[in-house]
Amino acid sequence: MYLEINQLKKSYGKDESFIQVLKGVTTGVKEGQTCVIQGTSGSGKSTLLNCIGGLDTIDSGSVKVAGQEIFGLSQKALAEYRRENLGFIFQFYNLVPNLTVKENIKICEHISKNPLNMEELLETLGLTEHQNKFPFQLSGGQQQRCAIARALIKNPKLLLCDEPTGALDSKTSRDILVLLEKINAKYHMTMLIVTHNNSIKNMVHKVIILKDGLIKKDYENEVRVPAAELEDL
Repeated sequence: MYLEINQLKKSYGKDESFIQVLKGVTTGVKEGQTCVIQGTSGSGKSTLLNCIGGLDTIDSGSVKVAGQEIFGLSQKALAEYRRENLGFIFQFYNLVPNLTVKENIKICEHISKNPLNMEELLETLGLTEHQNKFPFQLSGGQQQRCAIARALIKNPKLLLCDEPTGALDSKTSRDILVLLEKINAKYHMTMLIVTHNNSIKNMVHKVIILKDGLIKKDYENEVRVPAAELEDL
């Protein structure tokens, strides 16, 4: 199992403000799989993603990626883990406004030991003709493609996507999901996709549904629907 999570617990605050967000989550994802983490607001899905990404500490339990235990790593070791293994895609694109598309992507290219080919990536994501534009000159979908390219240029083994279509209309959402599907097939990256959308779970290999900090359902799809055919996005 590429990603192994065992009895993961995470809380915030103390005394009257104490809240247990994750209450003992155990699951796993195979290398090269796409996986949706779904649940209502407050279910713990983004917190789970942040713990896997080393952005949040955990109270107890275990998170292993490719056999490496994340819990207990120093800040320096965590930074190295994120740099070597992870790509992040968020709902809001977080592009640097005074840098072009290509310059935004180069930010992450420079910190990778084994980056993907820039020109090939721009072509794959349909950004070649937009590479010298600034974020304000792009549509929402184009900005998200740029954010995806910035995450991918590092050649990460694990891609963490937090509501990647949350700010997009249905057509653009479908385009982005088709793109993620294509990336998974081409680069064999393991992907975790946090989403509210009930349709996206039909396109992935594995589905994890959280409720009140616990796993309600955890299963693999026997049949997957191609992203281009998803309804109600």
